[in-house]
Amino acid sequence: MDNYQKLCHLIDKYCDAEGALRTAIDPVWMYRATGPSIKVPTIYRPCLCLIISGAKEVTLGQDVYRYVPGQLLVASVDLPLIGHITAATGDAPYRSLSFDLDAQVLGELVSNMDINLAGDGDSVRGLFVEQTSESLVDAVVRVVELLERPEEIPVMLPLLMREVHYRLLRTGQGALIAKLAMGGSNMQRISAVLRLMKDNFRKPLRVDELANHANMSPSSFHHHFKQVTAMSPLQYQKRLRLTTARQIMLAEMKDAASAAYEVGYESTSQFSREYARMFGAPPMRDITAILKNPNNVTGSPLRAPD
Repeated sequence: MDNYQKLCHLIDKYCDAEGALRTAIDPVWMYRATGPSIKVPTIYRPCLCLIISGAKEVTLGQDVYRYVPGQLLVASVDLPLIGHITAATGDAPYRSLSFDLDAQVLGELVSNMDINLAGDGDSVRGLFVEQTSESLVDAVVRVVELLERPEEIPVMLPLLMREVHYRLLRTGQGALIAKLAMGGSNMQRISAVLRLMKDNFRKPLRVDELANHANMSPSSFHHHFKQVTAMSPLQYQKRLRLTTARQIMLAEMKDAASAAYEVGYESTSQFSREYARMFGAPPMRDITAILKNPNNVTGSPLRAPD
């Protein structure tokens, strides 16, 4: 049995329902779906994603990323994305895994590795797709197989997750991830601002304060922010607010006015206009359509800012 067959077997065993499952291995999520999904907005934390079977499409701003088995997707910073399962059937389900990345582990590894960072230079997208490696998939299998031996998780998980991070740094785009662990790099400073915005997305946005936090001029900050996120700071905050409001309405059954207030909007009419532009329908019509057919949104976890 090859590695992908092993992972298909484990996902089918532990994720027997449609949708997302946070496993007993804390950094690991499993996903399974038997049909394509509608486009689902999701707030990604820094993570490594692997498709084991099926196919998916992810949109960041106007950029579209498609990936299939044999490829990996990495979100190196906190990003509001829109995901869409494009290939899945009952006989050939969509199956995927995601691993939360640990900045401290990355930093420790980078300090002990010979990685050609070629200076800081310009910032790059905080999201990329590339071919995976056999060594990385081997490491992933060893992590997921701990579900079969739960008594080993406390001892073996830190060691095996460290190997996953190491193998990721050795991929073709590893240097881009390594830059996030470099104190003072442009990528690291934008990443710190994104965490700040994620933690305070309900508050009014002051771009000059964010630029000061990044130790950049306003013009330089705008440039690097858009390079990393494919959107402006205002667009980024709006995506965080609207995505979280949608999650609140779905999970807590709150009305549009309550959700709007909770995510920082003072005007319900403005919230409804911006929501409709992003999701294609006014808030309650959108939520009603989803609740009538909840299987349409399987395959992506709804992760609110924390």
